[in-house]
Amino acid sequence: MRTKTLLLTAALSAAGIATSMAQVYSVNAVGYVNTPIVKGFNLISNPLNNTTGNTIANLFGSVPNLPEGFTVYKFENGAYKTPAAFNFGEFSPPDSANLTVNPGEGVFVFNPSDTTLTVTFVGEVPQGNLTVNTPKGFSIVSSPVPQAGTVSSLGFVPAEGDTIYQFANGAYKTPESFNFGEWSPSEPTLGVGEAVFLNKAEAGTWTRTFDVNK
Repeated sequence: MRTKTLLLTAALSAAGIATSMAQVYSVNAVGYVNTPIVKGFNLISNPLNNTTGNTIANLFGSVPNLPEGFTVYKFENGAYKTPAAFNFGEFSPPDSANLTVNPGEGVFVFNPSDTTLTVTFVGEVPQGNLTVNTPKGFSIVSSPVPQAGTVSSLGFVPAEGDTIYQFANGAYKTPESFNFGEWSPSEPTLGVGEAVFLNKAEAGTWTRTFDVNK
């Protein structure tokens, strides 16, 4: 996925939210992010806190012309949950539709149509002391705030053996691993609205303190 970010707020610009995967419009700490969903699989995040709840049904159910068969896959505790599939005008089964996708997490979404869809995430920019749990083994994670940049600039502190897998254009990119104090082949750079697979030898956290006014 390749997109760009347009900032219309001095506060967010000063905070360093930069060009990347989606269009971000915001006034103060509230706004929306447009994320394109191409045909096939996409690995994305929810960059904002939806005021009505970060459930799959809330986040994706209002997308215009959402095609039958559009499916959201959440990965948790080392395995995929029951997929939430959109059919007959709603996501089902109900338990999967009520799964949450909070900032700092991520999901695979499948677009069965030839048309690129636009998912609009609406809500508040996460602020304060933010923590994303990064369990041992594989998990899907993302930046806890809607910024673009290298993972270190976004607050991720790698441990020896950490590996990040980015997904774009229907395939995984070359894995980027942290060994002997450096990233190889290069440090990952994330876009706004992008999620990644993270493989950790030991559990940890991705922490960030963020204030749009600083």
